[in-house]
Amino acid sequence: SLHNSGIINPCLPIVIESEYCTLHLFFLSLQMGDSKVDQSGPMRVLVTGGSGLVGRAIEHVVKEEGGARQGEEWIFLSSKDANLLDMAETKAVFQKHRPTHVIHLAAMVGGLFKNMRANLDFWRNNVYINDNVLQAAHEVDAVRVVSCLSTCIFPDNTTYPIDETMIHNGPPHESNFGYSYAKRMIDVHNRAYHQQYGRCYTAVIPTNVFGPHDNFNIEDGHVLPGLIHKAYIAQKEGSPLVVWGSGTPRRQFIYSLDLARLFLWVLREYHEVDPIILSVGEDEEVSIKEAAEVVVESLGFKGQVTYDTTKADGQFKKTASNAKLMRYLPNFTFTPFKQGTSRMACI
Repeated sequence: SLHNSGIINPCLPIVIESEYCTLHLFFLSLQMGDSKVDQSGPMRVLVTGGSGLVGRAIEHVVKEEGGARQGEEWIFLSSKDANLLDMAETKAVFQKHRPTHVIHLAAMVGGLFKNMRANLDFWRNNVYINDNVLQAAHEVDAVRVVSCLSTCIFPDNTTYPIDETMIHNGPPHESNFGYSYAKRMIDVHNRAYHQQYGRCYTAVIPTNVFGPHDNFNIEDGHVLPGLIHKAYIAQKEGSPLVVWGSGTPRRQFIYSLDLARLFLWVLREYHEVDPIILSVGEDEEVSIKEAAEVVVESLGFKGQVTYDTTKADGQFKKTASNAKLMRYLPNFTFTPFKQGTSRMACI
């Protein structure tokens, strides 16, 4: 049952869901006379944003934990290798490496206050990067692309826990709408590439990531490394630790090495175009106040802790369900928040 356009009907009842992407791509290649698609050999994986928090974690898992399989080639790109805002540079680096698989992490990122200052920049730059990367991957016939989204893409006014079906149900939180909408559009990209070309491009949605090689910049970094940095300075100077905001917002934190291991599973074993949330359980959610207390304990900070309520809190909660992940990997073990924070504090 083929459409006149040559695209296979996504509602074919005889196709088993877990095998759908592979079959769809195979039959599409026959329709188009495309002989380039070959999934039989070892993967050549290109990781954009390879020098960032998640990229470094994936590199560690691949090189230090035996995550790479025999014959595989892993290339970790940084901004020094190509400006992904530029289509010509993006295409050139993809033509150079000709990946069979792509993990797309590159993005303009920042903490709450940086997002609030520059929503337009976050929107434009991330839309350009994502469009360039996905188009370049398509043109070199990459058979799999796994992009990285964020729970901030979900609607602000929603029911909890949020799940993968709720991405487009309403506008995201006002504080970082530029970044959120740009990331949300990756899901639209993936669906469109699947519909028009049969591509099996997908995305993961991690909750707040933390771990080695995080951005510890107090002004522009994320909440946990910022707390660690401020606590370190306060301890050194004998001054109070000032936590921005009321401390009441709640977050789920996932350790970067756990996320890296899950990325490899998604790349190899997850065969849906629909995204998947990668997160600890709902019961592992902690308040910013609780996170600050863990940081204080990890560093052995003995000073006063105060809360600057003149600073914005951002979204109160983004509680995400990991039920879909648990259906696939019911025995996956996450690094406890205290343990991961202690490791970060000792770096």
